[in-house]
Amino acid sequence: MVKTVFRALVAIFIGIAFWIFIPFSAVLKSRLFPLVAILAIVFFLLGIKLLLLTFKKKTKGRLEKFLILTGASSSGFFLSVILHNLVSGLFFFEEPFFFILAILVCPIGFLIGVVGAIYHWRCFGKTEKKEN
Repeated sequence: MVKTVFRALVAIFIGIAFWIFIPFSAVLKSRLFPLVAILAIVFFLLGIKLLLLTFKKKTKGRLEKFLILTGASSSGFFLSVILHNLVSGLFFFEEPFFFILAILVCPIGFLIGVVGAIYHWRCFGKTEKKEN
């Protein structure tokens, strides 16, 4: 189950990054925005699910740290965007803290967590036990 949630997070991250970095026309980007907003919410929820599964399975060692980093970064991205907009809207000034978290820290943390978890699974053969 952890690997399934992990793979879904990676797929959604690729989809959102594709939408952000590939130069589509403004019309196409605006038409795809509702889908990307739904993907961002699913990304947030899957990040929380990954955190809960990691703690529930009592994964130990570096794999646990990489999975926690992946889950926290994916859920932290959405929270940082919401908090940035909330603080900016309520206090009428641009605050940089949550903006930098959302734009720089969370994606980098997510990528480090993904690469580390994949490396750990590939090199050390940590596999999940099948649930009946």
